[in-house]
Amino acid sequence: MRALNAWLGAVYGFLYLPIAILMVLSFNRSGLPTAWGGFTFSWYGELAANPKIMGAAWNSLVVAFWATAISTALGTLLALGVERARPSASREALLFAPMIIPDIVLAIALLSFFTLTKFTLGLHSIVVAHVVFNIAFVCAVVRARLKSYDWSLDEASRDLGAGAIATFLRITLPLIGPSVVAAALLAFTLSIDEFIIAYFTAGAGQSSTTLPMQIYAMIRFGVTPEINAMASIVLGVSFILVLAAQRLNSGRIPGA
Repeated sequence: MRALNAWLGAVYGFLYLPIAILMVLSFNRSGLPTAWGGFTFSWYGELAANPKIMGAAWNSLVVAFWATAISTALGTLLALGVERARPSASREALLFAPMIIPDIVLAIALLSFFTLTKFTLGLHSIVVAHVVFNIAFVCAVVRARLKSYDWSLDEASRDLGAGAIATFLRITLPLIGPSVVAAALLAFTLSIDEFIIAYFTAGAGQSSTTLPMQIYAMIRFGVTPEINAMASIVLGVSFILVLAAQRLNSGRIPGA
């Protein structure tokens, strides 16, 4: 067990030590990666005063909000339909294809589709692209909760005279609510952090530049303390959202 724990610690160190160093350097007064010049929050202030970064951050929030709202609604309904349908291996493979296909392949496919259909590119095209792969993740999270769902509750509601919509709103949705929120948080995190698909499906100009795209544009000229500060904020928000999603999706269904 000691050897296994030591190996586990080494793996975690390899994965998270560079991230920890990056976050520490975002508070370095000297701005140099090799010399510590004291603790400061000044780089975060300069980050907030940069109009390009703030504009890209706002674009990312807009894209993430709409992509999360649409993919959560569609993915939840898809999960309910799949769980009630007869099992099918081909359908399962089709559902999870967006999660398995490499991002670069999906990005090229979406760009080709938008070009073929003459769909204009911009923030709206990024939203559509993010919905495509977010639906699969939402469906997977909600289906994990539905595995222990008592469908007799829905049947009892219908027997007592409630319609399909009333049963969904008053019975099904409140019981699977934590998993739906967890799926939404996961979808929001994936959309905020996503770069490749957004890079291929965004229009030209700063008006359709998301935060990961802005980071890529800045890092080509070298890693600056502002980039460290921005990366630290993105990492912190992503960690909090993923942790919240995990906590919400770990509990039992009330009344199950």
